[in-house]
Amino acid sequence: MPYLIESIDLIAKIVEFIGVMIMFIGLILAFYKAAISSNKFSHDTYLGVRQGVSKSILLGLEVLIAADIMATVVTEPTLRSVVVLGVIVIIRTFLSLSLQVELEGRFPWQHKNTPQDKE
Repeated sequence: MPYLIESIDLIAKIVEFIGVMIMFIGLILAFYKAAISSNKFSHDTYLGVRQGVSKSILLGLEVLIAADIMATVVTEPTLRSVVVLGVIVIIRTFLSLSLQVELEGRFPWQHKNTPQDKE
């Protein structure tokens, strides 16, 4: 059993690293795409960078939440560890939700406005 706990803990640390790398690589790729797409920095370039960075942060946060859940499952379940996990998940979920609203301009449960809806 201790070997299994150590293995899952190692996997959780690897998944945390992957989550951070997703955010880092997404940041680098967003700036790279902006640099090669145009010679001057315009508002559209800014929006492209912002959306690219936001998408990578969203994906990285989802991966980090999964890593936190894995790490909490293998530890001895105490009320404190469950509360800490709950607070972390709430904070990261709020960040994900606010980033998604920034990207799409609407909440996930709202319908997309299509030209047909306006008629």
